[in-house]
Amino acid sequence: MRAVVVETPGQFSVREVPDPVPRAGEVIVRVDAVGICGTDVHIVEGEFPPTPYPIVPGHEFAGAVAESAGDWRAGDRVAVDPSLFCGACHYCGIGRGNLCERWGAIGDTVDGAMAEYVAVPMANCYRLPDGLSMAHGALVEPLSCAVHAFDRLPRTLGAHYLLYGAGTMGLLMLQLARTAGAASVSVVDVNTARLEVAAKLGADATANDADEFARAQGWEVVIDCTGAIAAIEDGLTRVRRGGVFQQFGVAPGAATAAISPFRVYNDEISIIGSMAVLGSFGRAVELMGTGAIDADTMITHSFGLDQFADALQAFRDGVGRKIQIRPGGA
Repeated sequence: MRAVVVETPGQFSVREVPDPVPRAGEVIVRVDAVGICGTDVHIVEGEFPPTPYPIVPGHEFAGAVAESAGDWRAGDRVAVDPSLFCGACHYCGIGRGNLCERWGAIGDTVDGAMAEYVAVPMANCYRLPDGLSMAHGALVEPLSCAVHAFDRLPRTLGAHYLLYGAGTMGLLMLQLARTAGAASVSVVDVNTARLEVAAKLGADATANDADEFARAQGWEVVIDCTGAIAAIEDGLTRVRRGGVFQQFGVAPGAATAAISPFRVYNDEISIIGSMAVLGSFGRAVELMGTGAIDADTMITHSFGLDQFADALQAFRDGVGRKIQIRPGGA
């Protein structure tokens, strides 16, 4: 089969590789659609420490079961949770598998879906609802990260939200906030074109700078979806007394941000993080199936497997929103 192979940091090619062979408890999936994510860029550039090389990237994907195995039959349409938890460490034992001491993920630590076929655990497969396209199914994984982020929030109906970033993840968080009963959702991004999409998807107010919003009392929930230190530091100042700041965007590992410890104490501000997927994948499938997410607006570009370099460059250039690879050429 053909696959994208990152040989070493900075070096990748699309070439023939052996077909995957399923181990006990695994099934082979014929990949139909796989999304490009910031983690894929970090893997290509050698900036994701858990990744061994060479590796086939790709962790946001959907496809069809290639050969019957267990309860799965050839042709079954599935989205796949890429999470690989050891099940034996302290964190797995307390139900926090996304913090697993031996954490792994399909496409991050073992070969993934930027290929015609991929081997995956049967338990990680989720049946796609009838009528949900494969392309939409490949959007389930990033949505499941956003669902986990909302699991971490102390939500209250009628809360006012401020989101930093109107990229793919920010737009998913925006749509979930609307579903979760937000009184209003304001979105900040330096890219005006992205703000236009945020408005289309339900943002009550958009701006290039939060100073443009006439809301001196702040917001009950402020979420950073950028990982940019300037946005994080600004967002921390916008939280209303008794509110919550969530770090959802991925900042560089060595980066630091300034906060006011007195304000955290005096205003009883909660600061929480959210990392990856935890018990949220199945609910993300259901939400996608109900139409809670405008997937057609979210997915803007498709490339063939041999066009991976072009797709990666488009991602780096900030072109569109979700960019997908279609290994089957669909």
